[in-house]
Amino acid sequence: MSPARRTGPGLGRGQGQAAEGGPILFDGAVSRGGWTLEAVGVEIAAGVTAVVGANGAGKTTLGRTVAGLEALDSGRIAIAGRTVDEPARGLFVSTADRGVGVVFQDQRLFDHLRAVDNVAFGLRRQGTNRREARHRATELLELVGLPPELAAARPSALSGGQRQRVAIARAMAPGPAVLILDEPLASVDEIGRSELRAALTGPGPAHTLLITHDPVDLRTMADRVLVLDGGRVAGHGRPDEVAGTVTSRWAAAFLGANVVSGTGRGSAVTTQTGFSLTIAAPARGPVHLVFPAHAVALHPARPDGSARNAWPATVARIDHDGERARVGLRGPIDVRADITAGAIEELGLRPGSQVWASLKATEITVVN
Repeated sequence: MSPARRTGPGLGRGQGQAAEGGPILFDGAVSRGGWTLEAVGVEIAAGVTAVVGANGAGKTTLGRTVAGLEALDSGRIAIAGRTVDEPARGLFVSTADRGVGVVFQDQRLFDHLRAVDNVAFGLRRQGTNRREARHRATELLELVGLPPELAAARPSALSGGQRQRVAIARAMAPGPAVLILDEPLASVDEIGRSELRAALTGPGPAHTLLITHDPVDLRTMADRVLVLDGGRVAGHGRPDEVAGTVTSRWAAAFLGANVVSGTGRGSAVTTQTGFSLTIAAPARGPVHLVFPAHAVALHPARPDGSARNAWPATVARIDHDGERARVGLRGPIDVRADITAGAIEELGLRPGSQVWASLKATEITVVN
């Protein structure tokens, strides 16, 4: 359910934008402290790619290496056909010359500069005059949701979420060809996350690498996913395709999380298809409902009882994994269900089978 890139007003491109025209190629290895990240022949297409994996899988290292903050030990990195790191040739292009913008988890803003001047910094380095740079910086701060009265504040006077908004605007201001976001919404409040997701999926860089632990970010922002497990690539492609093939238990659970968007009206959420789901706590306005695949139960007929949400569905696919199987369902909402291989046999499920799905309200997490 990842959205198409928007064509309306967005963060845009600046003078430093490199030409679009090819994937990011990561074909090499980098070792640090006895640990190695190795990705062989990985081509990351244009758009938003979510980089996911358990803690220590290599997500941040991959982002830092693409950005030029870490150097390969062997192999090659190329951005849109241009080699930027190849140890065998003694070639290493600096971050500033790669057309890469980075948003770190700890922001790393310039404490002595006002918010607007933090954002204008990259534009000024490109030669943009002070007035034009500040005007563009003000526009970007408004786009990421920083109140206008805070544009003149220094980072120490801002909250963590406000500083993160400034960091995102600063990274985007020069118009990078590649934007690397390391858990960009982790310190942002729930209302702000919705605003920033919209801004980050608008027109912008040819490539965005989104390092995240949030399934909502994956499902609402990313075109593709790159799964890392123990320093190796465990899956790469469209989220729904990768979900049925990964062998990492962590990745299977993460990619199997269901995310359904809708509008909260008290104890119910109406989805974009008009279907109503009961939730345990009241919600208002646009929300995302997150629930694990194992929380969806399947039945041959409508289940009894009012404690469950229930709806008819058609089995679209079944992916077996030993004693368990993941069932893709089509219906008023498209979801995944994790059930046992025995249940598959007992229900006689196959693609095209008609079933009833159910979900307890208490299994649903509501996020903005």
